Amino acid sequence: MAITLYWFRNDLRLTDNPSLAAACAAGNELLPIYVRSSDETTATSWNFPRWGVERRAFRDQALDGLDRQIAARGNRLRIFAGRPAEVIVEVARRTGAERVFCESIAAPEEIAEVAALREGGLDVCEQWQSSLLLPADLPCTIEQLPGVFTAFRHAVERAGVLPRAPLAASAQLPPAPSVALPIGLTETATQTAATPWFAFSDPAFHGSEASALAHVEHYFESAAPQSYKATRNGLSGPDYSTKFSPWLAVGALSPRTVFQALKAHEARCGANDSTYWIWFELLWRDFFRFWSLKHGVRLFRARGLSERPPAQQDAQAFARWCAGETGHGFVDAGMRDLACSGYLSNRMRQVVASYLIHDLDGDWRAGAAWFESRLIDYDVCSNHGNWLYLAGRGADPRQGRRFDPDKQAATYDREGRYRALWGVAGGPRNA
Repeated sequence: MAITLYWFRNDLRLTDNPSLAAACAAGNELLPIYVRSSDETTATSWNFPRWGVERRAFRDQALDGLDRQIAARGNRLRIFAGRPAEVIVEVARRTGAERVFCESIAAPEEIAEVAALREGGLDVCEQWQSSLLLPADLPCTIEQLPGVFTAFRHAVERAGVLPRAPLAASAQLPPAPSVALPIGLTETATQTAATPWFAFSDPAFHGSEASALAHVEHYFESAAPQSYKATRNGLSGPDYSTKFSPWLAVGALSPRTVFQALKAHEARCGANDSTYWIWFELLWRDFFRFWSLKHGVRLFRARGLSERPPAQQDAQAFARWCAGETGHGFVDAGMRDLACSGYLSNRMRQVVASYLIHDLDGDWRAGAAWFESRLIDYDVCSNHGNWLYLAGRGADPRQGRRFDPDKQAATYDREGRYRALWGVAGGPRNA
């Protein structure tokens, strides 16, 4: 009996998972696994954990939901702890599996993990499936990808490129191998935990694919998409934006599923600037993924794609920024929101990141690492792409974007409610 090993990475779903479908078709028995990396709780070079509590909790909710769906289809999810390449090579050795299927992720550490599997003697079948559009469907090659988003969007829209239809989830999965596991491996149970502040503490916002699909249905059945462009700069609450990003980040939701629901909404309720803007934001997400494919490890250098020297960061100023104690009320409110909830509105992400880079002369990499630790919806391509964009070291022809925090507060928190919510003064600055 041929045993196929499927390694779940940032694709914790059964719906629209082409790589999983290929794994199911390749073998008579299927071993679905996930590896909680031992690096998750290791301190970064900036001296804080790689994954914060909220991010791990939401991911573990997604794993719990995935395990339930797999069990309902006649198999089970095996969850291990350790270094992914070492664990997977050992699992394959003990089961006799020679082929590993997984999604392809365009980031240096994730690429290195796959390389380590191949060095361990495994046949790894990667499949690109995290974007709305496939690289092969673009009107240009990855090497010819435009340097700015607007040119990319215009090229896609002129060519009439649209996403392929999402794949339905299989009603049945191949059975699990009959071999005993694990012996000498660290297997862990799924863990469920509520996150503390934002809407994801609500059962309806559980990290699972089932909750993701229910939220997509609820959102597009409402009138919210018709006014998205007008409300998207809100600062708090569940209703001002789509809130798809946490599920997209862990892969409990496919962007093609979102697009399909968007087009169905437009067919029922009409298309306008707001519904277009949801497509616009999904394209931004794609652009940063293709940008990572094109530039690779260069995006992780201190100077990014520029030749400017790295910033000389003040460690104490960075610590105050992380703690929400910079002295600027609007910035501090955002940083306290992030620390408590594991989430931050898009507007506030730009404000606080700009403040670190341009007002505190901070190192963009340190800010990106803090977001990686704290954000429930951390996504390596979008996170690094946005930080480089603001720092003028990536996809930004203007060489950096500074957001005036006083002007931002006056525009988006005129009455000081957001600042009051997070215990800081309502004025533009508080000493």
